[in-house]
Amino acid sequence: MKVTVLSGGVGGAKLCYGLYQVLSGHELSIVVNTGDDAEFYGLYVSPDTDSVLYALAGLEGEQGWGIRNDSFHAIETLRRYGEDVWFNVGDRDLATHLHRTALLRQGRSLSQATLALCRCLGVGAAVRPMSDDRVRTRIISQGRSYDFQEYMVKHRAEPPVERIVFSGSDAALPAPGVTESLTDADLVILAPSNPLVSIGAILAVPGVRRALLQTKARIGAVSPIVAGKAIKGPAARMLQEAGLAVSPLTVSRLYRDFLDLFIADRRDSGWEADFYREGQRVCFLDTLMPDADNKIRLAGEVLQALAGPGNRSARGR
Repeated sequence: MKVTVLSGGVGGAKLCYGLYQVLSGHELSIVVNTGDDAEFYGLYVSPDTDSVLYALAGLEGEQGWGIRNDSFHAIETLRRYGEDVWFNVGDRDLATHLHRTALLRQGRSLSQATLALCRCLGVGAAVRPMSDDRVRTRIISQGRSYDFQEYMVKHRAEPPVERIVFSGSDAALPAPGVTESLTDADLVILAPSNPLVSIGAILAVPGVRRALLQTKARIGAVSPIVAGKAIKGPAARMLQEAGLAVSPLTVSRLYRDFLDLFIADRRDSGWEADFYREGQRVCFLDTLMPDADNKIRLAGEVLQALAGPGNRSARGR
């Protein structure tokens, strides 16, 4: 069974870990949001990609990003030199950025550099950036345009979001293998990632949404919203600032044109009638993943729910 995941953020990396444990590596493809990528200290940093790589390699930090038990001597020294070090990078994490940047400067594409990192870390799944082209998520707030990491980390997601722009997306192409991984898959899963910026950036790359509309795979999405709150990150606040209700139903509507099954948390089972009223198939699971066992449990349940009978939508795909 071939499974492709669209992933971003900590929630995406958690589900990818679970799926990696349930499936054999060659069955799993992961398309990662790179709209959050940025340059820090002269190095190319790809936070969502690294979260997935570290999770699959068993290296992820307790907070869901970075490398577990990392040290921060380089950052501390940069601070002594007067650098503005609001973006924290551990020493072992720094080595990843050094190696990726060296590969890019040698003329490798981002997808080639990511494949090289997979091999070095012993990751058997196919982890791909959404595009080799430069696409950057920018947050427009009060007349100012923020790079996503600036908005998210430096300003702690406090500026009110007036508009989200995926700069460069119009001219971008999906990275090699991205559309094929969607059209050739048996199942496609949208991870419980921020639908506006993480999954939204991937869908903004021309050709990705079309592949989702054309694929014969069953497509499911796991809600990042539970009981009116985001599990992690600013998704709930962003939905509010966009004038949208903070609910699993809202998230499903963002994917309505290609979605077969929406997977919401069991705490939101009160929305069941609303889902069916809109013609959207839904199932309710415990979607929280506080530890490795629950990541694996949820991955197995999502696969079972999506592969089960009766979960093909009637939209004619």
